[in-house]
Amino acid sequence: MPVDSTAILLGVLAVALAWPVPLLLARAKWPPAAPALALALWQSIALAGGISMIGSLLLAGLQPFGYDLASRISGAAATLFSGPLPAGVSLLHTFFLSAAVLLTAHLLLNLALTSVRSRRQRHRHMELLRLLSSPLPDEPATRIIDHPAPAAYCLPGARSVTVLSEGMIELLTTEQLDAVIAHERAHLRQKHHLLLDAFRSWKRALPWFPIATRAQDAVALLVEMLADDTARRASGDPVLADAIRIVDSTGSAGTALGAPKDPRTPEQRRSALIAREERLTTGHRTVGTGLRLLVVTATALLVVVPPVLVLTS
Repeated sequence: MPVDSTAILLGVLAVALAWPVPLLLARAKWPPAAPALALALWQSIALAGGISMIGSLLLAGLQPFGYDLASRISGAAATLFSGPLPAGVSLLHTFFLSAAVLLTAHLLLNLALTSVRSRRQRHRHMELLRLLSSPLPDEPATRIIDHPAPAAYCLPGARSVTVLSEGMIELLTTEQLDAVIAHERAHLRQKHHLLLDAFRSWKRALPWFPIATRAQDAVALLVEMLADDTARRASGDPVLADAIRIVDSTGSAGTALGAPKDPRTPEQRRSALIAREERLTTGHRTVGTGLRLLVVTATALLVVVPPVLVLTS
C-alpha cells in the first residue's frame, strides 16, 4: 500500500513548524510593533506543529486499517481486542502508531504537570508573602517586601497580588511606580501566566528541542511588551521607559527576597529590559497592512488546516 500522502504532507509541515518557521519568527523585527499578533502566531505555530506531528504519525500507523480516519480507528480498535492484523501491517506501522500515542500522552502529561506545579508554587509563594510582606496602605492587592533590591512582580491566584520591594519604592517616583504597578496588573488581567505555563510545558516536554527554548524566551518578552502597552497608555512612554532604565541601571532587578525564581540569566534579563526600553524610546512602530494581513491569514490557516487534514484524510 502506498504511503499516505496526507501523512507525508503533515510530516513536512511538522518539520517546517519545528525549526525554520519559528527560527524566522524569532529573528523577525516586526513582533515588538505588534506583540499581541506575534503571540497569536507563536501559539498557532506550537498548536499546529503538535497536531501535524501527531497526525502524521497517527495516519501513517493507521494506514493499513481502512480508507478514511473513522474506518481506520474502528479497524485498529477491533484488531486490538480480537485480531487478526490486516494484511500489510508491518513493524513500521506499529512504531508510527505507538509513537503517536506516546507523544500525545507525553505532551498532555507535561502540560498537566506544569500547570499543577505552577499552582502549587504560587500557593506556597502566597503563604510566604503573608510572612514577608505587608499590604500597601489603601491598596490591599499590592504588598511590600522589606528588601533593598528593586523588584516588582505579580502573583496570580484566587486573590492575585502585585508585589513591590522597598528598594523599588525608594528608587522610583510616584508616577514611575504607578506605571510599574499598571504593568504588573496587566499581566494578571490578561492571564499571561497561563500562556507562559503552556510554553514552559513545551520546553520541559522537549528539552532537547532548541526551538522550544527560543519560543519560550520570545513569548516571555512579548508578554512583557504587551503589559507595557497597557501601562504606557496611562503613564506615557517616557515615564515607563525611565522606570525600566533606572531598574536596569541597578543590575539587580528581580533579586529581592521572596521574588519568584527567574530561569533567565542576568544577561538575558538585562537584554529584555533594554529591548523594552528601546521600544518605548524609539517611537511607535507599526506593522504594515500587508504584513498584518499575511500574519493574520497564516495564523488562521495554521489553526484550521492541520486538524482538517487529519479529520478528512
